[in-house]
Amino acid sequence: MPTVAFLLAPRLHLLDLAGPAQVFSGAADAGHHYTLRYVAERPDVPTAQGLTIHAGTEWPRLTPEDLVIVPGWRARRLVGSSGFGAATLRRLREHHEAGGTVASVCAGADALGRAGLLDGRRCTTHHQLQDELAARHPRARVVRDVLYVVDDGVATSAGIASGIDLALHLLATRHGPALAARVARAMVGYARRNGDEPQASAMLRHRSHLDDVVHRVQDLIDARFTERLPLAELAGSVGCGERTVTRLFTAATGITPLRYQQALRVERAEHLIGRGATVESAAHVVGFADARMLRRLRART
Repeated sequence: MPTVAFLLAPRLHLLDLAGPAQVFSGAADAGHHYTLRYVAERPDVPTAQGLTIHAGTEWPRLTPEDLVIVPGWRARRLVGSSGFGAATLRRLREHHEAGGTVASVCAGADALGRAGLLDGRRCTTHHQLQDELAARHPRARVVRDVLYVVDDGVATSAGIASGIDLALHLLATRHGPALAARVARAMVGYARRNGDEPQASAMLRHRSHLDDVVHRVQDLIDARFTERLPLAELAGSVGCGERTVTRLFTAATGITPLRYQQALRVERAEHLIGRGATVESAAHVVGFADARMLRRLRART
């Protein structure tokens, strides 16, 4: 049962904390049993929005499977704003050295920098703090105008709501994009992995809409993309006509249901081929009758 430990600083922004916490809580609701813990140097943590949070002062026992997230706090300048002591920064560093992932939202990147975790690594933070982060941690490679960056077990995100994007990305990396899409949908949010790289997942790339009928069709295709799925069966699953499903699906995603299924197949086949499978065997695994269609679709891509 992995733990997500949130390290809380005074004047933290509630959404910096609540966004990622909601993502991992949603994953737990979906059957991936994350335990959320909240740690601070003092038990009562005032937030920038006026609510005081009660946190534990004892760190949970962490393993390399666990995640530590440092939400950001209100600060016009980073210098002298976080107040984390040497012992806390050492805990961050030790968790990463043991193989664990350490992440931050917004100003939380400064805590990672003070722990030495940004040295030689790419990172980001809120656009208003990027210049100061680069000046305070000259060995860090600050990337501007992105939502998040992940580099060697150190994940940093930009301002406020981008913590949700980063948390969804971490969830997709650990459990696959289907779970991230499911959690994002439950949150009525976008499922996206557009940090500093192009979106690579068809499941996420075509889930950034709020059409419930189309999401239900996608749920069926996601679960059975290796099978033959006639349009009539997809339409029947949502109680609509075939032409209506095609029209709604294309309007919401930009492609037809068949193209979406093919994209999932090709994506899975590329994963298998990259790990040593032949084109022929990969085509068979993902549901193509032979390798010709897979080769044609890969060439088109």
